[in-house]
Amino acid sequence: MAQLARPLPIISPVNRPFWEAARRHELRLQRCHACDRFWYPPGPVCPRCWSRQYDWAAVSGRGAVTSWVVFHQVYFQYFRDRVPYAVVQVELEEGPRLLANLVGATNADIRMGMPVEVCFEEVTAEVTLPQFRPRS
Repeated sequence: MAQLARPLPIISPVNRPFWEAARRHELRLQRCHACDRFWYPPGPVCPRCWSRQYDWAAVSGRGAVTSWVVFHQVYFQYFRDRVPYAVVQVELEEGPRLLANLVGATNADIRMGMPVEVCFEEVTAEVTLPQFRPRS
């Protein structure tokens, strides 16, 4: 049977530095030069002060689960053998919140405030997905 294609992110000029860092197993977000705040998702200006001066800086990859959903319905055939699976919202120590899969835990293990850390799944030569796993 042919392997099903996994849905992948669309890489654009705005988010390319994020995905290039992920390929190197680094989590990098935009950081404003004016107010020193990190933000996500990527964009052309700081959402706090509207400055256009920023860099892509490494973040710790540590955070806590602030919300989650467990998918029981198959929306993409690639995931048909993976339901039920969880998608978590993680608030990083640096402030921004990211959505990602949670690995290394059962759906019943998930709780508010659960400490997690980033890990990476190499999907294609161009796309490595940041995910999160429980941290002790």
